[in-house]
Amino acid sequence: MKEITFPQLRRFNLIMGGLHLVQAILMAILATTVIQKIAEFSPVITQFFITYDPLTQSLVTRAKDLFALPFGLLVALFLLISAGAHALISLPNKTNAIYQADLEQGINRFRWFEYALSSSIMIVLIATLFGVYDIASLLLIFIVNASMNLFGLLMEQLNSGREKKGLRWGPFIYGSVAGLAPWAVIIIYMTGTGNYDQVPWFVWAIVGTYFVAFNTFPINMILQYLRIGKWKNYLYGEKAYITLSLVAKTLLAWLVLFGAMQP
Repeated sequence: MKEITFPQLRRFNLIMGGLHLVQAILMAILATTVIQKIAEFSPVITQFFITYDPLTQSLVTRAKDLFALPFGLLVALFLLISAGAHALISLPNKTNAIYQADLEQGINRFRWFEYALSSSIMIVLIATLFGVYDIASLLLIFIVNASMNLFGLLMEQLNSGREKKGLRWGPFIYGSVAGLAPWAVIIIYMTGTGNYDQVPWFVWAIVGTYFVAFNTFPINMILQYLRIGKWKNYLYGEKAYITLSLVAKTLLAWLVLFGAMQP
């Protein structure tokens, strides 16, 4: 197996960060000036609360509008955060040294913090495409998804330096359960009408793409910890994470942006 060096990994991060940045800029331009329909797509986020109705002398549920979600700009932000994370671990010598020291211990804290933020923004945007406009639901979706990624960090911290027989898989299992929760909410909304033949094609495309992307990351982690084939080298798994991140985020970002253009 060809050895992966830290200088090579640093250049790889710079290239991937550049690709994320170019897409983020392009998407921001499309969402603000070129494609009017994206600029106009701003779901109104609401808040539900209980109040007393003196006419019926009972508690009733009311809703109020809070703000319009800048959908197109948030899709661009999703990619911009990834570009910033790649720059953070590649350009400054101090953070790059921390990144390398972590990788030598089988840990990448930068990865999990970036995933916790960027992927949580994306799952919230996907949820709004399915009609989840309640601020409380969106907040919970964001936090639960972020927790899933932080379980990934805990998995690496607990198993740093451990052999295969001594691995502790608890964080991996708990993170997988947490990652399914936002999708349970989305599927409930998606299947509410029961008219599945009326669900637009891009909706199925988003669900299918995210499902595949959702599974490739834990598979990469399993291969990494079981040290199968090229994954015996932790840096190979790190490079795989970076590649999967670019591919998954590119597909999801453009599918979600295209979804915002639909009737």
